[in-house]
Amino acid sequence: MLRLIIGMAAGYVLGTKAGRARYEQISKTTRAIAGSPVTRKLVQAGRQKLSDSLNTRPQLEPMKPIDERTTVFIPHDQLRR
Repeated sequence: MLRLIIGMAAGYVLGTKAGRARYEQISKTTRAIAGSPVTRKLVQAGRQKLSDSLNTRPQLEPMKPIDERTTVFIPHDQLRR
């Protein structure tokens, strides 16, 4: 996300120096990149990875079910493997 903002700022500066036509070209390209499905997937993956790394709750591992309706979960760090 930060790279996108930096790119947009650079596009703005370069566009104003090169004139209005060049600015419009850079702006159009930036919008196309920001709106593409590939970019959205990359941003979503990055957000998920960051969220996972900042998560303070322990990851829970399912153990053997006690019965058909009950499953026991324990934190990863307490697993005996």
